[in-house]
Amino acid sequence: MSTKNKKTYIALFNYGGGMRGLVPAHIMAHIEEQTGLRMAEMVDIFAGPSTGAILNAAITRPHPDNPSIPFYKARHLVKFYEREGLKIFPPDSFRDFRGILHDFNNRTLKVSQLNWLFRHGHYDPSHLGRALQALYGDSKLSDSLCSLIIPTYNIDGEQLEVAEEKGDTADTPARTVNNFIDEGGHAVWLKHIRHNYPAGIAQKTPDVSLYDAVMASCAAPTYFPCHHFTATYPDHRNTISYSAIDGVIFDNPCISYLGAIRRHIPADSNLIMIVLGTGHTNRSVKKEDWNRYGALGVVDPVNDLPLINIFFHASESALMYGFSEEMGNNLFVFNKTMLAQPFNPGMPSPQIDDASPENLKKLENFAHEIMEENKKQLDRLCHLLVSHRTQKTSSGEKGKTLMGRGKRYLQLLKGAPKE
Repeated sequence: MSTKNKKTYIALFNYGGGMRGLVPAHIMAHIEEQTGLRMAEMVDIFAGPSTGAILNAAITRPHPDNPSIPFYKARHLVKFYEREGLKIFPPDSFRDFRGILHDFNNRTLKVSQLNWLFRHGHYDPSHLGRALQALYGDSKLSDSLCSLIIPTYNIDGEQLEVAEEKGDTADTPARTVNNFIDEGGHAVWLKHIRHNYPAGIAQKTPDVSLYDAVMASCAAPTYFPCHHFTATYPDHRNTISYSAIDGVIFDNPCISYLGAIRRHIPADSNLIMIVLGTGHTNRSVKKEDWNRYGALGVVDPVNDLPLINIFFHASESALMYGFSEEMGNNLFVFNKTMLAQPFNPGMPSPQIDDASPENLKKLENFAHEIMEENKKQLDRLCHLLVSHRTQKTSSGEKGKTLMGRGKRYLQLLKGAPKE
């Protein structure tokens, strides 16, 4: 079926990855520079966990003095990582904890040392907290200029939603939303859907600060403690408490599309999805190495945490083919391996907490490599984004201004002189 007469929605997914969030920040800064428009002016839905949530929440935060326009440009987020990185991830503070499983594997670690490291293994979350407080102020999820989806994982099973059915009594066992009796944790989508599909969803945005939502989505296991916060939903009588960890635990572009985005796109509409990566880091493992690692070796940092990496990448690898096939030419992916190659040994560190000046420069170069290797696709995307924004702002003074900026960009692409 032709998509020419369909309403178009554009969704952007930013991956997680700590300091590696500089990569999508640089790519978005380039797009904004090329188009003359802000990402929040061109994209309808922002999704993604952890450092991706930092970017998305900031990009869609309204200006305090003019709530109709975004407060930040993407280049401001580049500066954010460069300015705050070493405060959030101070050098060497995590080194002891990195070696804990390796040392335990070698039976050289005393129980007292083990207990001490478990108590003190996290980075101090107050540094990240202060940085996010300064970035978001008192803005709430409901203030975002675009539809915003922030994933996090609630580890507290007592907060599971109860799906009541007709005929239930006080003695009926509680059911989860899927009618499974379960006391485990569950994925949480903190959503503000502005285009109101399905009908009424715009009025169901939880009352939660951007700070709490993003802190929860950034609480990467072994790096930060879980983040406890509360949210009030319009259709709930009580405030719900969450003890949440990093949304990377379950989220990737395929999961976001299937679990949180597609249900908010009308069936007769056209969805375009942009995926900005922070570098592929999943290493292959030879069978000899896997068998040699043993029970603890498969989660040893010295071995690059092979089992944990598999957990993080397994669902995406299982779904990506079907996802790509369904999206077709409407999918734009900008990513590449971050693992050092013989022909390119100067790759940035795959560690999410390397905020050294040397690594920041490597991350910038890495982002430019992605853009250079995908130049035609990036030019096509910029053209599409400007056209989409121009169509959305076909009337009013604000629309004329944005249309003028977009029109000049389209002329430049065609080689025409500016008006």
